[in-house]
Amino acid sequence: MKSFLKIDSDSHFSIHNLPYGVFKTTDNQNSRVGVAIGDKVLDLSVIEKAGYFDSIISKTVFSCGSLNSFISLGKSVWSQVRSKIQRLLSDDSDLKNNLELINRCLIPMQMAEMYLPCEIGDYTDFYSSREHATNVGIMFRGKENALNPNWLHLPVAYHGRSSSIVVSGTQIKRPFGQILDAENKPRFSSSKLMDFELEMGFFIGKENTMGHPIEIKNATDSIFGMVIVNDWSARDIQKWEYVPLGPFLGKNFATSISPWVVTMEALEPFKVEGPLQDPQPLNYLKRKEYNSYDIKLEVSLKIDGSNQPKVISRSNHKYLYWDVAQQLVHHSVNGCKMQIGDLLASGTISGPDKTSLGSMLEISWKGTRPIKFENGIQRKFLQDNDSVVMTGYCQGNGYRVGFGEVEGTII
Repeated sequence: MKSFLKIDSDSHFSIHNLPYGVFKTTDNQNSRVGVAIGDKVLDLSVIEKAGYFDSIISKTVFSCGSLNSFISLGKSVWSQVRSKIQRLLSDDSDLKNNLELINRCLIPMQMAEMYLPCEIGDYTDFYSSREHATNVGIMFRGKENALNPNWLHLPVAYHGRSSSIVVSGTQIKRPFGQILDAENKPRFSSSKLMDFELEMGFFIGKENTMGHPIEIKNATDSIFGMVIVNDWSARDIQKWEYVPLGPFLGKNFATSISPWVVTMEALEPFKVEGPLQDPQPLNYLKRKEYNSYDIKLEVSLKIDGSNQPKVISRSNHKYLYWDVAQQLVHHSVNGCKMQIGDLLASGTISGPDKTSLGSMLEISWKGTRPIKFENGIQRKFLQDNDSVVMTGYCQGNGYRVGFGEVEGTII
């Protein structure tokens, strides 16, 4: 399929993608839903008012400031709307000859100010990368006890703070908390060991009834789409507080996400087999299909005193030991109610070698091997005014299905 719009082959936003986002423009301060296509945003509120979705949707859902209303309509409607948008943007569409409508509905992307795509009621962060969990375990417990006894049996997670989730481009203020000083005594201080975590997250698209778990055979029907996640970490605060209950102030101060939600339908062609799971999970977690995705991920670091961003990690979503379906199923197996717009993140995605590590903690190996820039500048952890940019895409035959980027600067 080709679009009547000129779209570069390396654009993240091909007609095969069509991710959803929420935006405003200078001349229209109403938040509304759009779709990314090439270097443009298709304003779905305009398309909706023009009647193009009347045969599919009986109410207004694209003129509001979140995707929740649209998501609540269900998987069949998502698919029909996506097909309709593809036809509208295709090379043989009548839209390309309607210049008046094109001028109203297609907006240059640089004119769109992006916002959080969903109203996020709850946020859960998993710990699904075996490589990451092993690396961290070796650092703090030694090789013999790198993985805790439960890790290979269930997707470990903790509840984050949805109020601290921000969209790409939001500056991140260095947090304060208790840290241990040189004499191992706690003191109140700003974090000295600021870190990023390369993650992917997915939005819940279908609710279950409290007391009724989601089953593995149809778990992906409850997932609307995915974003890139940077779950910022204050390692010194985290180290002092995490025993016995785990992350708290070291993690809940900020989580950044990319603004465009790539649908599971767009990602379907890029499903791949995940890592072998040994021992086999319990029956409720046993895979019924592949739910890992070949998403190429990259992290760049831009620092004061350096002219160019430096790529410091190249990883892939397919490395995750626990896939998205298993994460969701385990979350709900005790009857927990999942709600539309809830965000579940993967945890740090690290790969099998030093080029594919998903955090500064691992890349610098707890500060013992600094990242080197020109002019002799080094980084063990993030300094003020450092910017982290994460990006990711799936590579098709002559096209890409991408996520854009998530960027944040420490201040």
